Amino acid sequence: MEWSDNAIVLSSRPHGESGVILELLTRDHGRHLGLVRGGTSRRIRPTLQPGNSLDVQWRGRLAEHLGSYTAELAKARAGALMEGRDSLAGLNAFAAICAAALPERQPYPPVFVAGEILLDAMASSDAAHWLTLYARWEAGLLEALGFGLDLSECAATGETEDLAYVSPRSGRAVSRAGAGIYADRLFKLPPFLGGQRSDEGDDPGPVEIAAALRLTGHFLHERVLEPHGAAMPLARIRLDSLLSESR
Repeated sequence: MEWSDNAIVLSSRPHGESGVILELLTRDHGRHLGLVRGGTSRRIRPTLQPGNSLDVQWRGRLAEHLGSYTAELAKARAGALMEGRDSLAGLNAFAAICAAALPERQPYPPVFVAGEILLDAMASSDAAHWLTLYARWEAGLLEALGFGLDLSECAATGETEDLAYVSPRSGRAVSRAGAGIYADRLFKLPPFLGGQRSDEGDDPGPVEIAAALRLTGHFLHERVLEPHGAAMPLARIRLDSLLSESR
């Protein structure tokens, strides 16, 4: 059997004398592995770098087999992403979270589409811009996996205004009035994640972005990774450190 798809390279590792096992995030076939014969050659190796977008064709005798890929470069980003310390940290976090959180061969087209937008931003702008997109991408990933945050109304009062917190247990929003004396036990809700205007001006600043990453990171760990015995990837932890250093 065979299929064709659009893909983002997550990782590659040598296999045998000249082959490469390629891990891709594909649009319609999810996170999918396959063998690229001759993938270590000088001609092909630059195409198979993490962050690049490919047009791929997969072939295998049975759907459950590893199978093999043929690939053509659709968009080269790897060079730009690996050129900067910040963008490389972002790429590593993106690839590590995809590998840890996404089940193999389950399609999540919105995660793929948002991922391409995020990687384009990483390759062309500074961390102050793309970290906001990264936090939104993780929130979208949670939504796609069935663990989305409910930011529509206050869990305590039903209010839809002045939503300022999120319950670490339920993932539901809580208003300032509803939080009361328990505010210090809740996650702060960055306005940009709740569809509101930033408290820090036109664009979210480091404080809001850090709060967003704490929020999405908590629920990725508690609801997606830990139930399957997985830890938060070190590359994602380093992303938090990157933000701390930039303040």
